[in-house]
Order: sequence, then C-alpha cells, then structure tokens
Amino acid sequence: MKDKNLLNIPVIPQDNIMKPNLNSALKMLGKSMFFFVLLIAVASCSGDVGPEGPEGPVGPQGIPGGQGKIGVSGEDGVDGSTGPRGVAGSAGVDGSTGPRGIAGTQGVAGPAGVDGLQGTAEAQGVVGLPGAAGAQGVAGVDGLPGAAGAQGVAGVDGLPGVAGTQGVVGPAGVAGDTGAQGTAGTQGETGPAGEDGVDGSAGEDGVDGDNGFAVYRAAPANTAISRLDSEGNVGRYTSITIGADGLPIISYYDWGNGDLKVAHCADIACTSKTISTLDSEGLVGEYTSITIGADGLPIISYLDRTNFDLKVAHCDDIACESATDVMLDSEGLVGWYTSITIGADGLPIISYYDFTNQNLKVAHCDDIACESATDVTLDSVGAAGEFTSITIGVDGLPIISYYRWTNFDLKVAHCDDIACTSKTFSTLDNAGIVGRYTSITIGADGLPIISYSDATNQNLKVAHCADIACESATDVTLDSVGAVGEYTSITIGADGLPIISYLDITNFDLKVAKCSNALCAPYFRRR
Repeated sequence: MKDKNLLNIPVIPQDNIMKPNLNSALKMLGKSMFFFVLLIAVASCSGDVGPEGPEGPVGPQGIPGGQGKIGVSGEDGVDGSTGPRGVAGSAGVDGSTGPRGIAGTQGVAGPAGVDGLQGTAEAQGVVGLPGAAGAQGVAGVDGLPGAAGAQGVAGVDGLPGVAGTQGVVGPAGVAGDTGAQGTAGTQGETGPAGEDGVDGSAGEDGVDGDNGFAVYRAAPANTAISRLDSEGNVGRYTSITIGADGLPIISYYDWGNGDLKVAHCADIACTSKTISTLDSEGLVGEYTSITIGADGLPIISYLDRTNFDLKVAHCDDIACESATDVMLDSEGLVGWYTSITIGADGLPIISYYDFTNQNLKVAHCDDIACESATDVTLDSVGAAGEFTSITIGVDGLPIISYYRWTNFDLKVAHCDDIACTSKTFSTLDNAGIVGRYTSITIGADGLPIISYSDATNQNLKVAHCADIACESATDVTLDSVGAVGEYTSITIGADGLPIISYLDITNFDLKVAKCSNALCAPYFRRR
C-alpha cells in the first residue's frame, strides 16, 4: 500500500537522518513547528456542537437489514500526528420482537435495536428504504351470539278461512244380504208345438238414409265426475288406461311439488281412489304416458326436467303404490312428448322428442320392466318429433304420428321391424299449420286413424290411413265451430267407431266427437 500524507508534511528520508547537517535539521524543525501550529489553529476553528434535537417518534420496526461490509482500513498517520479514526463498528444487535398483538389487530412494534458505534466521519450514507409492512394479524374469534330478543306482541287474529269444497262422495254401502228364495211353483205342462208358418215375401228396399256425419257434443248430463286429487296444483299431463284388474289407472304431474303421481281407481266409475307418489327426485313427471305391460303391471314414461332425461317407472303392483324408476336416455335434452305402448314382442316401446337435436326418437325396451333400452333416432330432417303418439298396427309393427315443426306438417313413421331400427316416412297433411296434438289408434277396419289440430283454422281434424303403413290418408275436418282441436285423444268405442276427446279453446270446455262411420267421413256410404 502506498503511504498517503494527509497533512502534506514533508517526509524525511531515512538516509538523511544520519547525516550531521545542522542547518538542514534546523530548517526541518522549523517547518515542523509551523505545520504543528497550523494544525492547532485549524482545530481551534471548529464550531460548538449544536443542541440535540427532540427525539422523533418511534417508527414501526423495519425488517432487520443485513450486516454492512467492514469498512476499508484507514491509512497509517504521519509519525507524531493523531491517526485517523478506526473502522466502523459492526451493526448493533437486533431488538427483541414485540409481543404478538391481540388477534385481528396489528401487533405492537418491538423496541428499536441498540445503536451501533459511529463509523468514520465520511460522507453520510444514503437513507435506507422503509421496511416492508408486517403481515396482518390473525382474524379475531367471532363474538358470542347476542341474547334472544323479547317476544313480539301477538298479532291480531286472522279472518276465518274460506269454507272448503265439499268432500268426495263416499263409496256405496255394503249390499244387504240376499233374501231367502221363494218356493218354486209347479211347472205347467208343455203345450203342443205349432206348425211352421209360411215364409213371407221379401220386403222392398228401404229409402236411403241421410249421409252420416261426425257429431261433437259436450259431456252427457249424467256423466259421473269425481275429484281425484286436490292437494296443490295437480293434474297436468294426464294419461289413462284400464288395468289388469279392470279398473282405471291414471298417471299425472304434481306441478306444485314437481312429482310423478298415480291414481288407481277403486271402482269402474272411479268415485274413490288410491294416490301414490312414484318419483320425487327433482322435477319429474311431465309428458306422462301409461300402459299395461305383458306382466299385467302398469308402466309409465315421462320427462325428468331436472336432468332433462327420459325416464320410465315400472309399477311393483297392479295399483302402482310403488314403482322402480329407470333413466333410459340422457344424451342431451330428451324426454319431451313421450308415448308408450307394448310391442308384438311383449316389450315396451316409447316414442319421444329429442329437444337438443330436434329429432324424433324411439326407445325399445330390452325387458318387460324396461330396466334398459335401445334408442334410435327416426327422423332428423329439420325439426321433427313433437306431439308424438305410438301404437302397434295389425301387422305387429309400431306406427308413430308426430308434428314436423320445420314445415308445419302432420307426419307418420311406420317401423319396418319390431324394434323400429328402420322406418318409412309419410307426410299426411301439409295444408297450413297442421299436426300438433296428435293421437293415433287402429280402427275396426285394421287401419290407423289419427286425430290432430289444424292450427291455421283452429279446427279438429282426423286422418284415416289408406293402408297399414299409412303411406297416404284421407283427412277430414270434424269440428270448426270456434277455436277447437287441441289436446286430442282418440280411441275406438265398443261399437267399432272412433271417438275423440279434445279442447274447445273458445269456451275452455272439454268436448267429444263420435264418428258415425269407421272412416270418420261425413259423406261415407256403402253401395
């Protein structure tokens, strides 16, 4: 290290010290005395230290900084003069951490650490950055619940409730014992047989009667009407059939609770009943359709609106007091407008609408209880498959009527096999917006017949198929008085003639149309 003369005092070479040169020595001593006096004068010029300022407030404790590097050693002073101050002392020991604050509030800052020794009087260091804020304290524990408020003043008594509706008429009493049979009278003698009369001549042909036509009428005055279920908002999407016990059984939707329900009638006129809730998992039971399986037990198809699936409930007994429900199709939004029947193979088959793809689909059950099924898309051209209705033709094959929304047409799909894996399509009516609310059955002549709505004219119409596959049909308007024809249902009466129930929209009435001939045509007459 090179020596540095801070006071600019001449350095006397060592080899000159040994030389006996008095003049030089005196000169050197004089110069030394001069600089010494000068040093004292400079030192005496320093001002007094000012008074100590007031102590500032204690700031929050910063994160302890790392220990500074050891300062550079000062240079050796000139002989005889005071050496420079030593290197700066190491940083003071960190102050102890203050106690943790109450939960939820910020902890109190710990005391400042002990000041380190003052370093060399060099230029003042740059002020350090403030320490990072301490972490927020843990959230305080929830306070205890407040005391219960005083009980409010009793409210004013409410008005008396409206009188309830009259209850259902109770079942007829038990029939009395049969009276004792009277004594049989003595049988009279048999009279002699009379002779056969002469055959009469053939009468002339009668005059031809007027042309027949369909008759629509409201329910007869002596119709027995019973209220089966009045608990809440119930009775939508009904479907009825006759059970193996000869008694009616009805599936329907409980809108208030979102459940599938069944009412099993206790007598033919259904004046009393047993009601059962079959499925209550979510919103279930819309678009119900019921039939009787080959095992004699009811089976019901319906929509699970919560999951948008097609479901089936197979009843465990004739009265359907309980059932086993199964999800058959869950591919997208499916299960609208279900219709169920039993195929020629004894297995249930269901037509329904695929809302996601706007297609007509069919599910053919793999067993009597329909624990699984094979589903097939029948019509995927445009939007097709609403208002489906299915039955089995005299050829043993399923046939389905439905509405094609794309062209507003009435269509029919005749299956080519029992499982309906292939089919033949026919458009039966395309005159306006037609084909909603379809219902299909097989007439006494073995041909399909379909009731449906003509939305353009707000009429009730019927299409009688010309062949088993219904590749063509004759359509007839049955009722055109006012706005009529929605929610149709068709069947064949005991006299072999079609009968149709439907809604009169104008008057909000239930109506029935009884056809006067098998074709349901107004001008039908045999030669």
